[in-house]
Amino acid sequence: MGTDELLVLVAGGDQTAFENLYDTMSGPVFGLVRRVLRDPDQSEEVAQEVLLDVWRSAARFDPDRGSAQSWILTLAHRRAVDRVRSARAAGEREQREARRAEQPAFDQVAEEVEAGLERDWVRRCLDKLTELQRQSVTLAYYDGFTYREVAERLSLPLGTVKTRMRDGLTRLRACLGGAA
Repeated sequence: MGTDELLVLVAGGDQTAFENLYDTMSGPVFGLVRRVLRDPDQSEEVAQEVLLDVWRSAARFDPDRGSAQSWILTLAHRRAVDRVRSARAAGEREQREARRAEQPAFDQVAEEVEAGLERDWVRRCLDKLTELQRQSVTLAYYDGFTYREVAERLSLPLGTVKTRMRDGLTRLRACLGGAA
């Protein structure tokens, strides 16, 4: 009796037909799963799951769409690929958790205090600049204007603004260098 006929009988609940189908298909199913998984223990487990699934879902087999052997091997391949994907996803989750565990805990209060201290330091350094330097730097770095836009807003030549910005940034760098 062929695999197609056996599977039709299995769909009707025939245990003897399933035993014969199992004997016929367990080798090919295991071989296919073994090629995908490469791990003999997992391959045995997945092959058993596939053959159990064949017993449970034999009624879904449609002989007009292909052979029983192709249907069973397709189930085996899908289950093996699912196992590989599941193992890969679990490994990636473990790696993410390990990286997350390595990161120091975030201390929001300390971060806010530090940010406040840095803002105060920058304000003190900005106060040491000339009015034109402070205006130029503030417009460019806090308000996002280009050199040309800063020059237009301050009604100054572009070269003057560039010079004042360069001088102001040099003084800021010197002042903030003490903060590091």
